[in-house]
This record gives sequence, structure tokens and C-alpha cells, in this order.
Amino acid sequence: MADTEIGFKNNALTDDAEFTEKLILCIDCNTEFVWTIGEQIFFRDKGLQNPPKRCKECKQAKNERLAAITAAQAAGIKQRIEVTVRCARCNSQTTVPFYPSQGRPVFCRSCYLEMNPSLVADNNGQF
Repeated sequence: MADTEIGFKNNALTDDAEFTEKLILCIDCNTEFVWTIGEQIFFRDKGLQNPPKRCKECKQAKNERLAAITAAQAAGIKQRIEVTVRCARCNSQTTVPFYPSQGRPVFCRSCYLEMNPSLVADNNGQF
């Protein structure tokens, strides 16, 4: 082996040794999950800049939702969705007809109308 090859391999080992397992809070279910050293090396090798935001279960659920939407669109089926969420204001469980964006609060109907009184006056409570 040439000296440059040995130096490259030693640098790679040194770089990998700098990684440590990290705890990350899932943005969907708010549980902590471990971002392993091996996963961090994979992210680095693929050139990914940001750490994961979802645990494996939530990431799989998101991928399944996206696949179902794509399949329905390809088949020409208009899909109606109903997602169960917790209100960001009163913490009650409610459903919404959309997939919430990450990091944005979702409100139940009563809290939303309370925060937007002009909607009640304009539509008499009807959306």
C-alpha cells in the first residue's frame, strides 16, 4: 500500500470515531429515539446535511401515507383523509382533513373559531 492510502484509511477511522449516539425528539410522536453512530456515518456518506426528524415508526407511517396518496392519484381516486391530532391550545383530541405540517400548530374547531372570530361572524359558524 502507498502511504497516501494508509493515511486516507486512518483519517476515515478517526472521523468515524468522532461520532457519538445522539438522542433526538421525534416531531410526530414526541418520543426520543437514538440516532446511532452507524446511521450518522450513513448520513455523512450520502451527503445528507440534517439529522432525522422522525423515529423509524413515524418515518415508515409517513412513507406509507405518501405511497397511498400517490397510488390514489395515479388511479384517479379523489382521496378524503381524516387525521387524528391534539389541539395545540386545549390539548383535546380532534380530527382534521389534512396532514399537519411539521412544527405548525393544529387547533380544534372551537379554539380555531375562538382565535378567528371574524369567521364566525362572516359564515355563521359554517366553513
